[in-house]
Amino acid sequence: MFSSFSSAGGGSLRLASRRILQSSKSLVSNHPQSQKQQTLMTMMCRGGRSDVPSRFTGIAKTKKINASNRFFSATGKETAKAGEATAGAAAKTAAKTTETKAKVGWWKSPEFWGSAGAIAAWGMSGAAIYDSALQGPEVISLTMTPVLMVYSCLFARWAWVVKPRNLSLMYCHIANVIAQTNQLRRALEYKINNGEEEKVKEMVQQVGILGGITGAAILGGPTARTALSGANLGIISSIAAADAGPFTVHFWAPMSKVFISGASMLDLNRPTDQISLPQYGALTATGFFFTRYALLVTPVNYTLCAVNIALFLSSFWHFGRKVKADFVDGKETDTQ
Repeated sequence: MFSSFSSAGGGSLRLASRRILQSSKSLVSNHPQSQKQQTLMTMMCRGGRSDVPSRFTGIAKTKKINASNRFFSATGKETAKAGEATAGAAAKTAAKTTETKAKVGWWKSPEFWGSAGAIAAWGMSGAAIYDSALQGPEVISLTMTPVLMVYSCLFARWAWVVKPRNLSLMYCHIANVIAQTNQLRRALEYKINNGEEEKVKEMVQQVGILGGITGAAILGGPTARTALSGANLGIISSIAAADAGPFTVHFWAPMSKVFISGASMLDLNRPTDQISLPQYGALTATGFFFTRYALLVTPVNYTLCAVNIALFLSSFWHFGRKVKADFVDGKETDTQ
């Protein structure tokens, strides 16, 4: 009896359990929140998450950003190290240059001789200013003054392009152009007021022709130099391409001093009362200093050296005559 009851009761119990399980499943399937929970539970049971793809994408992006940061950080460090190395090399170079200049001494220093030449050239500008203030226009040379204007124009340009650059020399030559222009004006006015208008007109025409030729040469020089340098004409092409060749200011600046020396030599017997002592004193000093300076600049200018030797000798001749006439012969006359 008990066996039949237990078998019947066991069957009923199993049947009741099945019905309860089916009812719970239908209840879960019909409830949205329960579905989400079921999905979440299913994913968790599988060892994953519902946002697995986006999570993996985020991880990949994070790794890429970290790698990029490491790259730029390493690049920045390398750039900083390169900058430090460059700065160190520049500092060492500057120290070596300073040390080399200190060891060179004044005899081989282009800065020393260039500064001395600039001071002498300032003396020439000062002489023109002095003469305009204290000397009459009759002592102004109409031969020398225009030459000095051309000379200073060329040397102002030369002082800018030569190595090492000489700014003091450039400024003094610009000042000299202004001063000599004023002197030329005074001399022409003096000649006109004394009835020499025809002579003045003739001189103006000559200056105009010379100025036109000079302007054409300056404008056409670079083109002619390029053409001759590339024409394969042997020594002609080599001369045209030279750093101090005839198509550069390194050649024509010394040539202007040839004109000064020539003007001095043409006036070797000029009356001493028409010689400006400050002007010829400055020219003498300029010739002396530039004789050495021409051998120390880049490019080395042997033409400039030779011309300054001639300038020194011719200017010193006039300077000596003026000193003798004013301070030696004049004292002897006063004593008698």
